[in-house]
Parts: sequence; structure tokens; C-alpha cells
Amino acid sequence: MSKHSEDLRIENPTMPAGGWGSVQEVTTILLHQRVPLKDSRLLLRQNKPDGFMCVSCAWAKPANPHPFEFCESGAKATAWETTSKAIGADFFERHTVTELEAWDDHRLEDQGRLTVPLRYDAQLDKYREISWDAAFAEIGAALRGFDPKQVVFYSSGRASLETSYMYALLARMYGNNNLPDSSNMCHESTSVGLKKTIGVPVGTVLLEDFEKTDCIFFFGQNVGVNSPRMLHQLQEARRRGVPIITFNPLRERGLVSFTNPQSPTEMLTGAETPISTQYHQVKPGGDTAAIMGLCKAIFARDDAAHAAGAQRVLDMDFLLEHTHGLAEFEAAVRACDWADIERESGLRRAALESAAEVYCSSSAVMAVYGMGLTQHRNGVQNVAMVVNLLLLRGNVGKPGAGVCPVRGHSNVQGQRTVGITEKPELAPLDKIKEQYGFEPPREQGMNTVEACEGILAGKVQAFIGLGGNFVRAVPERGLMEAAWRDIPLTVQVSTKLNRNHLVHGKASYILPCLGRIEIDRQRGVEQAVTIEDSTACMHGSRGMAEPVATTLLSEPAIVAGIAKATLAPNPRVDWDRWVGDYATVRDAIAETYPDIFHDFNARMWTPGGFRKPLGAAHRVWKTESGKAEFTVPEALAGNPDLKGGAATLRLFTVRSDGQFNTTIYSHDDRFRGVYGSRMVIFMGRADMAKYALAQGDLVDLRCAADDGVERRVSGLAVVPYDVPQGCIAGYFPELNPLIPLWHHAKESKVPAAKAIDVVLERSGRPS
Repeated sequence: MSKHSEDLRIENPTMPAGGWGSVQEVTTILLHQRVPLKDSRLLLRQNKPDGFMCVSCAWAKPANPHPFEFCESGAKATAWETTSKAIGADFFERHTVTELEAWDDHRLEDQGRLTVPLRYDAQLDKYREISWDAAFAEIGAALRGFDPKQVVFYSSGRASLETSYMYALLARMYGNNNLPDSSNMCHESTSVGLKKTIGVPVGTVLLEDFEKTDCIFFFGQNVGVNSPRMLHQLQEARRRGVPIITFNPLRERGLVSFTNPQSPTEMLTGAETPISTQYHQVKPGGDTAAIMGLCKAIFARDDAAHAAGAQRVLDMDFLLEHTHGLAEFEAAVRACDWADIERESGLRRAALESAAEVYCSSSAVMAVYGMGLTQHRNGVQNVAMVVNLLLLRGNVGKPGAGVCPVRGHSNVQGQRTVGITEKPELAPLDKIKEQYGFEPPREQGMNTVEACEGILAGKVQAFIGLGGNFVRAVPERGLMEAAWRDIPLTVQVSTKLNRNHLVHGKASYILPCLGRIEIDRQRGVEQAVTIEDSTACMHGSRGMAEPVATTLLSEPAIVAGIAKATLAPNPRVDWDRWVGDYATVRDAIAETYPDIFHDFNARMWTPGGFRKPLGAAHRVWKTESGKAEFTVPEALAGNPDLKGGAATLRLFTVRSDGQFNTTIYSHDDRFRGVYGSRMVIFMGRADMAKYALAQGDLVDLRCAADDGVERRVSGLAVVPYDVPQGCIAGYFPELNPLIPLWHHAKESKVPAAKAIDVVLERSGRPS
């Protein structure tokens, strides 16, 4: 039995999202991270128009914020970054890399902030301090000796617009479009699906639309853990009587009820606001089938209204003027059998008809979704199906309606806006050529899956990571970690120690950077940066905490340092000037992207942010047909290419309230009643009985793929939970080793972490 299994405690959770539990969690992490009182007051400036933008999720920042415009997750992220814990060269003198590899994710990051640049010493198996100048010189010399097409420039999604712009320019001046990012692992299905159907790669909903909507459909997004500030908008909508229809495999606490920690009355009385008015526990991968059922019920209601001479349910004026492909989609829906819909969705016809009835009686519907839709083999299709549903009643491009994908990392959407993309057609390469006087590469670059394929094939010579914990986040960990050690050069720009530093290339460097919350002084002047939120609004952000160490460099300074050491001088690119004054970077961004960023420096402090132009929000469709596109799904099957037969279970991965992406704040998940361990699987009692399992029993999971690769995670404790029959859930990233690299979304190549067929076996050993 593993140590974590021995520490496991399971309770029956009944608390709402928010409430005293949230207050206690925030207090605990502030104390644990030894955040000084003066820095804990930073939370009052979080997500404020003149403050700093949260380093956690990308949820919208209001023009008129609450007094405490932060959530539990955001407070944890702030505490994690502003901790007074710090590790220097002496820490690495005491610990070999082999020793540190045995530490878990939480223990590694909990050591505190990295403070000095480091280079791996293979003879000692230790990281040793190196000067910044020497680090840049050695990295630059190595990069100059590689084939540019075989070097990867990865970014995690937290870097500012200014840093991201500089990083993308560095990659293209070096000679490639190998700019994969964390979006490739989560919402690339959104970027592909929405671009194809409505002509923009991002959502159309603004924060004020929540005040105007009269119905919200929720798909595969755990608001209580991943974007808790949205609970304020949901609570206010529910108080207006707005129905919220939820489709999610697990009954998540944030989608069940909420106690507002900012309301003294609610905190004193324990009052809760029910969030979902209907809650449908769809089978993982069953979203296309569920939406097909909704559409089938909508067409039936329209038939009845038309036959009776009543007002049509379908918005025919909108459909005729603004859409293309309705006839083909309607034929596919009518031909789809209810038995197939019920089997694939795991939902009854009556439940779907009940949800459709609410949709049909509403005039302004928005659809909110997360990675529960995108991380599937049919992830792009799922996104397109959401659009199909909205188009039937004209619910795109009008107040209170539209599509609302909820992004994860705080600027993952923004970095794409300023050039972080492996797709050359999405970058203004002609403008970049004119502006900087070089010929940008025109070849397709590597996305995340393709970068992994290149590493496994031994074709990647260097990997530069601007943030993130890549080897922990990607699928196929067993093969990836072994191949990673053969990469000639790995460089990580980081704030905290993580597994990507320990599973390293032959030459490895750790470059510690300032965090966004820290004051960034260049030439004695405090700098500000900008980010883009989930609603495509741009915001300024000022660091407000003193840096944890004077030895840190800013992200722009590190990118510039690598660029100057690697690239031939270009008289049109003054890296030093950019680092000395970030306003000059914003001027450059505005020159490259004038439609979005004109008057950038003047507009960056606009309360609520300024929004980039989105044609679909105004019913201007930049698609091939010039109209919004209906699309016909290829199939209802949620997991079409990974089927292991009757002996398999369908696994989907989830996050806990004690983590943000690969950052693990604690081993507890109070919303699901799990304490002390993340090595668990959640399983319905009927399936537990079928396998003769009791709470706490240890099992192994083996991927059902028959491709000659053994993928296994062992020593998982069984936790009884309300999970759809035939399905189980477990934590990301612990269960990533079960995902084949080739098991990804068609078109977008997002790893299909939300539907993995596995075989369950009695555990013989912990992993």
C-alpha cells in the first residue's frame, strides 16, 4: 500500500461551494505559505481595474468589481506565488535530482520560489547555480548549432501579452512555427470548432450577457473548482429566476448550490442558492448524443407548432438570413433514433425533452462549456453541436445569448491573439515581414501532440518551456519521460520546482522568473503587463508584491536574453529597449495587430477591459459561406477509436479543489470528500458490486488499447461516488499515463482525457 493510500480519509460531502469552507481554505494556504500580512492584503487588489490580474483562471474581470474580487482558487494561486518560502543553490547542493524525482508534485512546489538560474551537472546529479550571462550564452550557443525545425518553443498560458509576443517573434526569427501551448491540451477543439462554424475561434458572450440571459445551458465545466468567480453571475441569474440546465457526469458541488462568502447574511445563516434547475449526468463522451436529443425534441416541438398554426419554435428569419446547412443537419437529426441517443448519452428521452422544453420557452440562451466537451475524440464535433443547438433559435449575436467556452490558464487565450500558434495561417506573417525585415517561416509548426511525437522519434533537439510542467501534463507519460532524457537541450522558465526540472534533457537549465504579482522594475521604473480573459477582453496588470529575490529576471528579460544570445542582430528589433519599457512592446503589438490593439497603451486600463473585434458577436460570419454553419456529426459514439469491449470501464479525468492544472496545493478534495491522497478512483456502487469491491480497496487500471504498449497506473483506492454506470473518474495528472498519445481529438489533436477505456484489476503494487 502506498503512503497516500495509508493517509486516505473519505467523508460524505454535503457543503455548498463557497461558504465557510472556502474562507477556511484561503486562511490555511496563506498561513502555510507564510504569506506576510502585508502581502495577504494583495487579495484586495486582485482582479481590480488598477490592480493585478489573477494568475489562476481566465474568467472575466468586471468593470465594477466586488470588494473581494477573488475566489478560493485565485487566492490559493496568489498565496502560492507570493509565498515567503524560497529555495536557492544550497537546496540543490543538499538534494540530487534522483532523490527529488521520488517527491510528489505537492512537495516539490511547496518548497517555495526558485531564486537563482541553474544548470544540471550530470556528474553530481545536481543542479548548480550559474550566472545569467553564462546561462544565456550557453543556451544561445547550443540553439545556434541545432536545426531550427527541430526546436520547440512551448508556452503554458500564464505569460503576459508582451512576453508572448516577444516569444513568438523569437521562434519565428529563429526559423520555425513550433509554438505549441497549453491550449493544444484543452481548448484547441474550441478554436477549431468555433472558427469553422461561426468564424471566430473564441466565445461570443460578455460578462454583461449574464444579466440579460433567460436560460443557461452548462456542459462539462466544474465552476466550483475551475472558475469559482463565475458563481456570482450564476447566483445572480438564479435570483432572477433564470433556469440553469447542467450536463455533467458528476454532480459537482458548485453546480448544485452556492453560499456567497461575500454575503454576511448568507455566511451567518448558512443560506444556499441552488444553482442547477435540471442536472443531467451525461455519460462521458455522450455530449453529441445528448445535444442531438435536444435538437430532435426541438424539431418535434416546431413540427407541432407549425401544424397547429402557432408561432414556430425555430427562428426561421434568423435561420434563412444567417445560416447555412440547416437542411442537412435537420435530416440527420430526424434520422437519428432515440434508442441510439439514449444509449450513447446515458440519458432518458424524457429528460432530454424536459431540457428542450426549457430551451424552447427561452428567448436568450447561452451555452457555457469546458474541457468536458473539448477533451474527446469528437471534441471539435461536440463544440459544433453546441453551435447547432444555439443556432436553431438564433441564440448567437444577441444580448444574453451566445457561446461561452471557459478557458483555464489566465492568458492562454491572449497568447494566441499575439502570435503563439503553430498554424502559420493564423499569424500575420506578411505584416511581421514588413515590420521586422525578415522572412518568417511559412511551414506548419508542431502542436503539443506533434511535439511529443517528435520527442518520441528522437527528432526534437531542444525544448524551451515558457512556464508549465509539460512532462506531467501530457499523455503517454511512460514513453515520454524515457524519451525526454534523450533531448540534447531543455530549458524551463519557471517560478516553482516541478517534475519537468527533474525529468530533463542531457543539458538542462532552470531560469527563475518574476511572477505577475511581483513588482517588475526595469531601469528603476515599475512596469505593467496585459492579459486577455475568457471573453476576449484585454486588461492591464500591475505587480504589487516585492520580489522574493533580487536575483530574478522578468519573463520579457529572459526571452530577450535568449534571443540576443541566439539570433543575429536585427536593427528593427531592439530587445533591450523592449525590456526597458514594456509600453514599447505594446506599441509593437499595436503595429502588428492594429484592428485589435490600436491605442493599446491608452486603452489598457479600461475598466472591464477592451474587447477584440468578434464578427460573430454582431452576426458577421467570417466563414467560407459567409454564414453561420450547421454541421452534421460524423457519429454519436463518444469513444469511437478506443473500445475494449464489455470488460472495460470508461475513465474520465477531473481536477480537485486542491489543485490548479498540474499545481497541487494539497492532497485534499473537500467537495468530493477525499482527504490525504489523490491516488483514488471514483466508482458507482453498482459497478463496485459488479467487481466485488469495497471502499478503500486498491485496484490497478490498464488502458484497453491493443497497440503493444503497456499503460498502467497501480495502487488506486476505490471511492464510492455517484458516477454514471460503466464509468469511473480519477485525477489529472496522476492518470495521464493511461492516455495513448494517439488518443486525441480529430482535427484539433487535444488529448482525449475525458474518455479513456480501461481495464480494472485487483492491485498488486502501488505506483
